[in-house]
Amino acid sequence: MSTPVIDLALGKNPKDTRVVVAMSGGVDSSTAAALVREAGYDVVGMTMQLYDQGEPSPGQKTCCAGKDIFDARRVADQLGFPHYVLNYESRFKDQVMDDFADTYLRGETPIPCVRCNQTVKFKDMLGQAKELGADALVTG
Repeated sequence: MSTPVIDLALGKNPKDTRVVVAMSGGVDSSTAAALVREAGYDVVGMTMQLYDQGEPSPGQKTCCAGKDIFDARRVADQLGFPHYVLNYESRFKDQVMDDFADTYLRGETPIPCVRCNQTVKFKDMLGQAKELGADALVTG
């Protein structure tokens, strides 16, 4: 058995340490989940559903919608840990998309990911992780 690559240095035995992994369905967050799980932590996957416009066209990049959620859930199932989907469509529209449109109409160049990270993703995910009794929140 190899030595785990991940040590969160929380002063607790990994099996007694709950870690919520923010999962987008992509390679980075899936790899983070696999590494934390392999290190023996009590892993819970969490994905925020930000919008759902149906199936993306081939080659179209999405984040936190239909196929991405399916991919995140599939990874969690394969690695053997629970996965929760949080419906944040309304909040994402109010806090990110409406702000994006207003900013763009003012002639500025908005970056929606920054706004999402500030107002939705990390603030709310950390709160949800705490509600699940997590000792840490991991992203990929």
